[in-house]
Amino acid sequence: MKKSRIYTKTGDQGETGLVSGNRTRKSDSRIDLYGELDELNSRMGFSASQLALDLEFQQIVNFLHHVQSAIFDLGSNLACEVENRHKFKLPQISDEFISDLEQEIDRMDNELAPLKNFILPGGSVVASSIHLCRTNARTVERKLLRYHETSQEELPQNSVIFLNRLSDYFFVLARYVNKVKGAEEISWKPRK
Repeated sequence: MKKSRIYTKTGDQGETGLVSGNRTRKSDSRIDLYGELDELNSRMGFSASQLALDLEFQQIVNFLHHVQSAIFDLGSNLACEVENRHKFKLPQISDEFISDLEQEIDRMDNELAPLKNFILPGGSVVASSIHLCRTNARTVERKLLRYHETSQEELPQNSVIFLNRLSDYFFVLARYVNKVKGAEEISWKPRK
């Protein structure tokens, strides 16, 4: 079997293909949106790779891989015109997956001290990388809502809820990792 080439040259004029085969400019807000999802997925992969170095985080790494797949599911929907999503049987973010995400948040949060102040992003290196995932998830959420407001296109099922919950998940995960690693949380102290 002959191996296919990575480069196709079809995007050399600044266009890319959607799932339907239709072409659009790479500068289109739709492309920017699912490109931002790709960046989030890459950041998550980096964090998962760091977490995988500790056996105690294996359950979390496995869950992160499920979340990464859900991000691909969302990206595939955004890479397709709404009228073609059903035709291509694109996977959706289910209510059950949202519930799984909430259960993971609650499971970790139950082991954490209640917050009395805002905390600075940081702590251990891996927790810091998870905070980058958190802020990237918020960026994707804002771009998704902006895309919806300007295009009036129906958003993929549970997409806003998923991204909103995902940033909460990363916040709690970063705190949880810091707790397990014994890294201090630094409270925000407003400058006078």
